[in-house]
Amino acid sequence: SKLPSWARAVVPKIFYVTEKAWNYYPYTVTEYTCSFLPKFSIHIETKYEDNKGSNDCIFNNELKDLEREVCFIDIACDEVPERYYKESEDPRNFKSEKTGRGLLRDDWRESQQPIMCSYKLVAVKFEVWGLQTRVEQFVHKVVKDILLIGHRQAFAWVDEWYDMTMDEVREYERTTQEATNRKIGIFPPAISITDIALPSCSRSGHSSAPSTPLTTEAPEFLTVPKDRPRKKSAPETLTLPDPALNTQSMFTNNKSSHPKSNTE
Repeated sequence: SKLPSWARAVVPKIFYVTEKAWNYYPYTVTEYTCSFLPKFSIHIETKYEDNKGSNDCIFNNELKDLEREVCFIDIACDEVPERYYKESEDPRNFKSEKTGRGLLRDDWRESQQPIMCSYKLVAVKFEVWGLQTRVEQFVHKVVKDILLIGHRQAFAWVDEWYDMTMDEVREYERTTQEATNRKIGIFPPAISITDIALPSCSRSGHSSAPSTPLTTEAPEFLTVPKDRPRKKSAPETLTLPDPALNTQSMFTNNKSSHPKSNTE
């Protein structure tokens, strides 16, 4: 019901969107695929750095030959869609009791400390003739709005998560997963949360953040093999639990180019 009319015309009433996420902070990878569109995927790479969005070369080692658009997302000053606006989540009105951060003004990126930038490389792929450009542009707009709202919330909810330990974070993830599964009312594929020990050469960050490796390069197990072009796909099939729905989810690893920079 939230899709535009032209999209509802080609979308079935029931479908699954699958999210896969790999977290190796300060580098993460997230992929989204759809059960009825094997040629549709969203691939998001994220790198975090302790600056105000001044690193213009953070993704320059990849996709040099493809067209890219750089967007700066300002969590305080960018306009939020009216239906998503909440005064309590407006960084211009919020001041943290535990950290003293906020209220954010027009020049907050120049004056606020500490400051971190979340750099995101967002690639949308929809290989369907006649709809490719429109769908990819629409998805990029939706992703941009989601990133803006999500990072505003991360700032406005700082007093709730600032003192959480990693064990408390994992417990929160588990309870949220269980609540989501109960709401959906199905038996989704099992989701596991795996902790991978960080290298011993890690530096200390703020008390609210996990320790961070000295390097921001992707670990070897997340790196795309050099001998495999990114535009080739490696599908694997997941059969849905309801036998009445003869539907399959196809996972692809297609890449196209459009980075987003989100400063918070």
